[in-house]
Amino acid sequence: MAGSGARDTGGAGDAVAAGAGARTGRPPHAAHTGRKGAEWARHWQYAELPGLDLLRARYVRHTFPRHSHDGYVLGAVTGGVERIGLPDGVTDAGPDGLVMINPEVPHTAQAGAPEGWAYSTLYLSAGLVADIAAETTGLTGTAAFTETLVADAHAVRLVNGVHRAAEEGNALAADSLLRIVVARMLRRHGGPSPSRAPAAAGARTAERARALLEARLTAPPTLEQLARELGTSPFALLRAFKNAYGMPPHAWLTDARVRRARRLLEGGTAPAEAAVAVGFTDQPHLNRHFTRIVGVPPGAYRRERAGGARTYKTTGEGAS
Repeated sequence: MAGSGARDTGGAGDAVAAGAGARTGRPPHAAHTGRKGAEWARHWQYAELPGLDLLRARYVRHTFPRHSHDGYVLGAVTGGVERIGLPDGVTDAGPDGLVMINPEVPHTAQAGAPEGWAYSTLYLSAGLVADIAAETTGLTGTAAFTETLVADAHAVRLVNGVHRAAEEGNALAADSLLRIVVARMLRRHGGPSPSRAPAAAGARTAERARALLEARLTAPPTLEQLARELGTSPFALLRAFKNAYGMPPHAWLTDARVRRARRLLEGGTAPAEAAVAVGFTDQPHLNRHFTRIVGVPPGAYRRERAGGARTYKTTGEGAS
């Protein structure tokens, strides 16, 4: 869906991507691990592009548990096969596949082939996507991607071009390519976010449970205590919560703790302090859950925000 005045900027995108040196190999300073099937990842921010996180990685054994994001995801697969688990089923993305995930959609990710998968991902804030949608499309309300996976080699080149331009410090090219690819995908595969139906009793119970868990992140109740406080049974609460958020309360809680830890790390908090602040027993627990969900350890994540780290060699425990 597109506004009547929308223009296709594909040609311009090709030119800018070429100028940015849009390659698909390892990011700068990536290190070989010395063994076949080595994993590596870089998760970082480019100060000139607010509202955007970047991840470029190759995973083989790493698996991302069910989680969600508060913004949008554009993932360009450049090698191998990524297997994405979504509420409506499983889909495999191969080279030249572009994965599009809307905010708060629970999903998993893992290798769909023995060689794993390599990809470049853009994590886009809701505000950034809203601004691009308002300027380049005729979409009304909150924009959403209507497809999860499309084959679009040009869009994959554009996403890689954003990464390469940012890595080279070319802010003009990175910003241009970012806006071109998001506008392209919204015009071709965008629509208004479905309006929510009036919440049923179970959905209202799930919403109240989520609010209570968020307020008690460091000292959550047991499932039985939570159900009693909400006037329901443990199994009824489990069903209602999973129907509403795509995962059981304990998985949602871990995801929420990792999200809050990310904000603390971005502000300069040390991982050990962040672990305690969000309710993990200790730093090793934060390390394990953070690495599985984000794709890099909390220490590397924090150093990237301080401009110090480069590429992380994974241990293969699991990431989207």
